[in-house]
Amino acid sequence: MFKKLFKMPKKWLLVLALIVGVFLSFSTVKSMDYLDSPGFCQNCHTMQSQYASFMDSTHAELQCNDCHLPHKSEAGKLFFKGRAGMTHIYYNTLGKNQIPDVIHATERTKGIMNDNCISCHKSTLTNVSHDAKDSCTSCHTTVPHGKGFKDDHYNKPPVSGELLKNKGGF
Repeated sequence: MFKKLFKMPKKWLLVLALIVGVFLSFSTVKSMDYLDSPGFCQNCHTMQSQYASFMDSTHAELQCNDCHLPHKSEAGKLFFKGRAGMTHIYYNTLGKNQIPDVIHATERTKGIMNDNCISCHKSTLTNVSHDAKDSCTSCHTTVPHGKGFKDDHYNKPPVSGELLKNKGGF
């Protein structure tokens, strides 16, 4: 079969190679888009409540990986995604009894999520003191998977002059 293929005129081999290359590129891009989507992430039964609250949030138009993956380099993103994917495969096949009822972000993921919050909400940071809180998720712990802020203490509107006195923090 391959002998016949290589006996073809070179221009037809080039056309065939281009068609195969375009198909593989398109398939890879479409697969990566799907793997980034909330629809893919909610396929796991442990993520269904997170998916439901996410879809009811103001962030519902985003992809899960807009927040949960690093975006400084494509290689770093793919490495982190591959590592997380292998962990998820392990826990969902061999370690089912080790999956916690409530899933929390790891320290590494919290740092990435904080960087991604800042990259999108940079303009709102001018109203918050840099030393007000440790990270975005210190206050916004359940965004977008939940109800919002921690409790009523964090939701109360500031008294006139309070933000200025506290350097933007609460």
